[in-house]
Amino acid sequence: MTPVIGACSSKLLVRRLRALGPDVCGIVSMGLAGALAPIPKVGDALIASHVVTEREHFACDPGWSKVLRTMLPEAHSVVMAGVEEPAQHMGAKKELFRATGAHAVDMESHIAARFAVERGIPFVVLRVVSDDAKRTLPPAALERLSLKGKPRYLAILGSLIREPGQFGELMRAAREAGAAFKTLVRCLRVLGPGLGCPYRG
Repeated sequence: MTPVIGACSSKLLVRRLRALGPDVCGIVSMGLAGALAPIPKVGDALIASHVVTEREHFACDPGWSKVLRTMLPEAHSVVMAGVEEPAQHMGAKKELFRATGAHAVDMESHIAARFAVERGIPFVVLRVVSDDAKRTLPPAALERLSLKGKPRYLAILGSLIREPGQFGELMRAAREAGAAFKTLVRCLRVLGPGLGCPYRG
């Protein structure tokens, strides 16, 4: 397994995916997601059946997805929306749900899907909800990550200094993201190093 970190940059993710060697047998888009519908809730694991954008529609690999659903029976089967910018406000989430019919949203799965189609390899999506459909994320929570996918704490601090009133919401967002990461780690332990891929070796 070779992890590829997009760090909230679609261009960086594309470059890093295209730098992968020819021996890649499949792609898993994993990480956190925002809910667009009343269900799923924060901390719920998601396995996508499809990934959609305003103009694109990608079907996830049915065989691999079935393995994931069998190994993670508590996970929700959903349609995942892919976007270039975060869906920060509750209103934006409602509009995205109306436009796409997707249950959740992230910024990487559609890019992973495009790459998989280009390479002719299977792909699946495993995500965990970190903010529900009624949440509006504070600006500090949307600061770009470092190139290694780590929080840029000085940027977060700068956002807090500019808007100190967001502190409470930022702490809530951090707690919910922490709960989501715990679920994701548990899912990865269940799946093992092969991530349930039925096409390896």
